[in-house]
Amino acid sequence: MMNKLNRSDLWNLEDYAEARPAFRAEVIAHKKCRQVELGPHATLNFEDRITIKYQVQEMLRVERIFERAAIEEELEAYNPLIPDGANWKATFMLEYPDVEERRVALSGLGGVEHKVWVQADGGNRVFTIANEDLDRTNEQKTAAVHFLRFELDPASIALLKRGTALRMGIDHPGLPYSITVNPAIRECLVSDLRDSGLQ
Repeated sequence: MMNKLNRSDLWNLEDYAEARPAFRAEVIAHKKCRQVELGPHATLNFEDRITIKYQVQEMLRVERIFERAAIEEELEAYNPLIPDGANWKATFMLEYPDVEERRVALSGLGGVEHKVWVQADGGNRVFTIANEDLDRTNEQKTAAVHFLRFELDPASIALLKRGTALRMGIDHPGLPYSITVNPAIRECLVSDLRDSGLQ
C-alpha cells in the first residue's frame, strides 16, 4: 500500500535526534484535529501516517534500535494502524484519574470497545472492529486502551465527502454517549478517506 511506512521514510537515530523537536511540535499540532472526546472518560485518537511515523520513531529512539531487521519488525507491527482510505483507525482510551475509580469503572465496562460507533448523517451506524492484535477484555474487566478500526461502507464515505455531519458515540449502558463531531475535526478525518465512487 502506498500509505504504509518504509525504512526510507524514517530518520536514523542521529538525524532523528536533530529533527525530533520540530517533528514533535508538528505532530502535537496535527493531533489536535484528530482527537474526539466521548464524554469525560473516553477519548478516540485517530491515527494516520504522520502519527504512526512518530510512534515508530519514538520506539526506535527509546529502544536504541538501528539494525535493519529490527526496524522492519517495528514497521510490521505499526503499519496495520495506518488507515487505508476506506476506514479509520483509532486508539480508544478510558481515563479515570483516581486508581480505585478506574478499577471499579473498568470492571463494569466489559465489551465497551465493541460498542463505539461512527455515523454519517443519513447513513448507517458503523460499529468498531476492536483489538485485532489481541483481546483486551476478560470476564473481570476491560482494558484502559483499545485499538479500533471503523470500516466505512461506500455510502457513508459518499455522504461524508458531500459534507454531511459526522456523529460518534458509545452504546454501552455503562458509558452511553453521542456527539456531533466538530467541523474542523470532521474535515481532518474525511480527508483520510478515498472517494467511494458513489455520487
